[in-house]
Amino acid sequence: MQILSPNCYLEYVPNWLSQTDADRFFTQLYETIEWEVGEVFVFGRWHTTPRLQAWYGDANKSYRYSGKALVAKPWTDALVELRQRLKERGFDFNSVLLNLYRDGEDRMGWHRDNEPELGDKPVIASISLGAERDFQLRHRQDKSKHTLTLGHGSLLLMTGETQTYWEHQLPQRKRCRSPRLNLTFRKVF
Repeated sequence: MQILSPNCYLEYVPNWLSQTDADRFFTQLYETIEWEVGEVFVFGRWHTTPRLQAWYGDANKSYRYSGKALVAKPWTDALVELRQRLKERGFDFNSVLLNLYRDGEDRMGWHRDNEPELGDKPVIASISLGAERDFQLRHRQDKSKHTLTLGHGSLLLMTGETQTYWEHQLPQRKRCRSPRLNLTFRKVF
């Protein structure tokens, strides 16, 4: 467990999934998830997201961010299996946001997962599959930064008040030519 600042915690588990399981989940999810082109409302305009996305979860678990409402699709077998593995670690999530970064051109800008429906201290479990990519965190006040390289089959847990005091992003990496899947499990209230 790494302490970013008081009450802000990260736990990175590099080989949370075996190579075989990580390969299997990557293939299943890449081929079976109903990927969509997303849109976000930023600076008074709608923009196409530079990645594909999908929202899955329990019935009636919608999620709003950047002016857009996502309605949960029913859990797939692969997502149920990953959800159960997280439950065995003591985390009970009811939804997951999936992002497909087709190559290093795709990215996610600075943001926090702090929407009201996630509660005061949201727990985010982030599973990475596919290409290694840098994940950056930046403190909102002093602007200090941390960078982690998230590998295939890894798990990153963000807990405590991390979403209050820290922003995170997946920056563009033009030399990366391979796809990456990221699954962020969360609990919507």
